[in-house]
Amino acid sequence: MMIRRNFIKNTSFALAGLALGKFPMAEIAKYKDVIIGHNSHQYKIDLNWGALNSNFYPVKDCHEMVQDSRGRIILLTNHVKNNIIIYSNSGQLEGVWTTNLPGAHGLTLNVEGGEDFLYITDSEKNKVIKTTLSGKRVLELNFPEGEKYSAPNQYKPTETAVAENGDIYVADGYGEQWILHYNSKGELLNIFGGKEYFNNAHGIAIDKRDLKNPTLLITARQQNKLKRFSLEGKFLSEINLPGAFICRPVIHEKEIYLATIWSGDGGEGTGFVSILNENNRLISAPGGCVPFYENGALQPMYQALKVFHHPHDVCVDEDENLYVAQWNSGATYPIKLVRV
Repeated sequence: MMIRRNFIKNTSFALAGLALGKFPMAEIAKYKDVIIGHNSHQYKIDLNWGALNSNFYPVKDCHEMVQDSRGRIILLTNHVKNNIIIYSNSGQLEGVWTTNLPGAHGLTLNVEGGEDFLYITDSEKNKVIKTTLSGKRVLELNFPEGEKYSAPNQYKPTETAVAENGDIYVADGYGEQWILHYNSKGELLNIFGGKEYFNNAHGIAIDKRDLKNPTLLITARQQNKLKRFSLEGKFLSEINLPGAFICRPVIHEKEIYLATIWSGDGGEGTGFVSILNENNRLISAPGGCVPFYENGALQPMYQALKVFHHPHDVCVDEDENLYVAQWNSGATYPIKLVRV
């Protein structure tokens, strides 16, 4: 059942989210005036954006963020008290609600008939739900019993992508690694991918940069790769990002943005943000080392500055500022990076 709460204004805890847990404020505060990133994509850290009073608005893992048609930033957490936190663009709280999803993981926004809808994956309840921005459920995709699955706990969806025609693609990134293709009514059309192609098919997006030839970009996180498939499920190519354990691809204009939850050998707390240009080359890595190509191949990446602790998603606004949500980071609120 959806629970709503009125906004309680409180600014006295403006920095509380960054001071919690094992990622102390002092660690990130020393980078307050440091410009991070490389080449054309460089940023300054905003230490004040989005932190709330955690007594009223606790978060557990901040998994993903999207921007709605009104310019608001919507955060998905797996804290059942408030799975959804809605911010103004400036970071002020506008609303919260929950659908009691302890495994809330993936958040996709799609505009349909002029209305914004959210697609939320829950890897613990083994389902995908579609809701309005106020939290009303309008569609639910449960585990697809049949040829590939015999029990709900085999299916642990992590992300969705929605095509122009309303078709829904679900990445089973914590389960059997299949990509499930549904129509807009929730009828299963196709299943492809699987462990032959993926070790942790964590994120999925529709790449429409070539308007005549949209494709799927799917994360193979443990393999440090993005894999490209046709909308019909045919494998086409891959992008190698050695040393970068990437989450979902976020496509904005001609670039691809990826939260990189671990780097180097995959050690704890070693993440950064990866930014690829229109040619799918890594051009900037805020928090990471300088991207370097040798003989056409990207050399292994690693964290250079401890700005982030397990970044899990990136949201890009109309001014190309970034909002970074983090997993397992001591219940911290998102970090904003201001484009310079």
